[in-house]
Amino acid sequence: MNMENHIIAPSRLAMVPFVSVENMMKLVHHIGLETMLTGLAQAIEDDFRRWELFDKTPRVGSHSDVGVIELMPTSDGTMYGFKYVNGHPSNTRQGLQTVTAFGLLADVQSGYPKLLSEMTVLTALRTAAMSAVATRHLAPRGATTMAMIGNGAQSEFQSLAIKAVCGIDTVRLYDVDPAATDKAIRNLEGRGLTLVRCSSVEEAVEGAQIITTATADKANQQILTDNLVGAGVHINAIGGDCPGKTELHRDIVARSEIFVEYPPQTRIEGEIQQMDPDHPVTELWQVITGAKAGRKSATDLTLFDGVGFAIEDFSALRYVHDRVRDTPYSVDLDMIADPDDPRDLFGMLNRAKPD
Repeated sequence: MNMENHIIAPSRLAMVPFVSVENMMKLVHHIGLETMLTGLAQAIEDDFRRWELFDKTPRVGSHSDVGVIELMPTSDGTMYGFKYVNGHPSNTRQGLQTVTAFGLLADVQSGYPKLLSEMTVLTALRTAAMSAVATRHLAPRGATTMAMIGNGAQSEFQSLAIKAVCGIDTVRLYDVDPAATDKAIRNLEGRGLTLVRCSSVEEAVEGAQIITTATADKANQQILTDNLVGAGVHINAIGGDCPGKTELHRDIVARSEIFVEYPPQTRIEGEIQQMDPDHPVTELWQVITGAKAGRKSATDLTLFDGVGFAIEDFSALRYVHDRVRDTPYSVDLDMIADPDDPRDLFGMLNRAKPD
């Protein structure tokens, strides 16, 4: 191979697998949606069991009056990962996604990227898988029914993840926009769930042992008021994920046993931003490892104040990296300069000059 050809065709080691949106969707169907949700939940739980190995920092956000753009980095000392993600609630009015994302996984030893992936679809999957992990550890034993408040982009993923991981068989759906509920029911039909269309939050939570709230408006809201939530229920509050955006009445938070991913981030972005800075919470990784108790009694009101954390994205990227190997669902990108002499980057550029 002459030098010009070597420039045009870099070595395999210099190529980075890229999973596009199209290929991510193909990978999901190749694995099976519920199988992938279960696999992602297990990957997250495995990484939470080694929580103390990871670098941890609140996500780095650039906030505006219309949304936020964030970077979410972490490393376990062997691999490094980050996600770029935005949150723009008003995007739907322009026919755009509220959340888009991409992520990268890299080798700490060399610094070379090992995977570049879309994470719009993958974030939806991992967010649902994270709720399922929390629900598995915190919901009342034998729970069969979930109220799904907010029937937007997350609702189907949440419903199927908690079905696959926790065994629910009924979902009671409510959204202020009836068309969103129509969409959710259409997408969930035939997937082994009894679907109940509800006309109010009050109707949706009736008889539900699990309540999941996933609303998108960037505002302090009271999707659930205190009188609607009785003893023994588990709540996944996942819509409040930035400063000034909450879903629960403060009184619900005050009487709940609260479980979070990473307190320094959740106190800024989660439901507990409404509370005093030292309001007691339990980190979910401690429950998963057995270091602390989760649900202590059948009458506990448990709250997973989920805002999304970088370790979950790392887990998702790690899972995809393992599962996409030896499949046709990635393409190689020429992202890394590969000169014959690592010290002669200029020479490589010079030799690439057209005749």
